[in-house]
Amino acid sequence: MKVAAIVLAAGASRRLGQPKQNILLGGETLLERTVRVAKLAGLDPVYVVVAPGQELSSLPFATMLFNPNAPEGMAASIRTGVLAAGGDGAEGAVILACDQPAVTPEHLSSIVGDRTAIVASSYAGRKGVPAYFPAATFEQLLELRGDIGARQLISNVSAMELANGDLDIDTEEDLARAQTIYSTAKR
Repeated sequence: MKVAAIVLAAGASRRLGQPKQNILLGGETLLERTVRVAKLAGLDPVYVVVAPGQELSSLPFATMLFNPNAPEGMAASIRTGVLAAGGDGAEGAVILACDQPAVTPEHLSSIVGDRTAIVASSYAGRKGVPAYFPAATFEQLLELRGDIGARQLISNVSAMELANGDLDIDTEEDLARAQTIYSTAKR
């Protein structure tokens, strides 16, 4: 059976002031990197959820899903990806953000684990994405609303530590930190 990747990339990048999906880091865009890492972890298919009209580079090995409800927030993108994964018969899905350069194929493989329970990532004293959701939880994911994502569903689950997982590219300072850490390493 297959485990899908749902890459959330429909955000407007308001705080950064430019589309974070297209920012180069280590010779590839953040979005290309996220898709590459998901594929190396064996996740298939890889869905990239974007807002209609976003200008993104072509992504081999990924299926673009357009989220017409992107202004609602993260939950609408999760629903878009889960509908596609469920329709393709995936036994589970890993939800990832496109702006977390610390994510590695090894980390993604570790959270998939035995494929029967939700497993989140942990960093900076909290739980977050990437997180694995078995198909049995898809109905709960489809009920999400707003811009808080699946936070409630992962609050009391097992989590795997993700070093530097708190680094997501939301500001120029975050980008400078990521460039310092990841500019030459293709992880």
